Amino acid sequence: MPSADGPVQLTGHRPPARQTVGVVLILHGGGERGHHAVRPWSGPVLRMIPFAWAIRRRAKALRPDLGGDFAVLRLRNTVYGWNGDDASPLRDARRALEELATAYPGQPVTLVGHSMGGRVALRLAADPRVTAIAALAPWIPEGEGVLGSPEQRFLLMHGHLDRVTDPRRTKAYAARLIERGVRAQWRPVPGEGHAMLRSARTWHREVAEFVVPQRDNPAKVTCE
Repeated sequence: MPSADGPVQLTGHRPPARQTVGVVLILHGGGERGHHAVRPWSGPVLRMIPFAWAIRRRAKALRPDLGGDFAVLRLRNTVYGWNGDDASPLRDARRALEELATAYPGQPVTLVGHSMGGRVALRLAADPRVTAIAALAPWIPEGEGVLGSPEQRFLLMHGHLDRVTDPRRTKAYAARLIERGVRAQWRPVPGEGHAMLRSARTWHREVAEFVVPQRDNPAKVTCE
């Protein structure tokens, strides 16, 4: 069984701290159970690479307006599954946040998570360093608590045809955030399944626009 005490597996763009105006941590999916190691070439890991590219392109294009760059890092989990009370990927993500806080002290953190990674991101909403969360086809078990504050922004996207995780729970989660005064967007994606491949450009574009917003284009609050 892989050790949870090894180095945090972070890959991506690390600009100098003095040039950085924000940090993005990207979280891949997995399974309900599984203690085998996650390989760099596994499907859930590879699927998040285009999101990192899209965010980097937008940050580069808007850098003059933003006044700096974004650090964009992808986390590779130690093991594949959530594994009940172990909450294995949550532990990995918390360690990653600590490492990034050391490298980029005081910088706001945006989380982008797919499936199980979406569940991790939503759980980390209680961390004061996290200012925005994009949860993509998130795994939201029944009874999952809702975390979030009016100071944060949320984007919750889900394909209508997803049979792995439930878009109805994602929509309900967004509605509960809005009831609490949180700036949240519910974005259904017609004709899309769990892998986010049929409308891949839509997913990549909208996530990048959410993560790196123009200063005169604040996040909408909607749950239609």
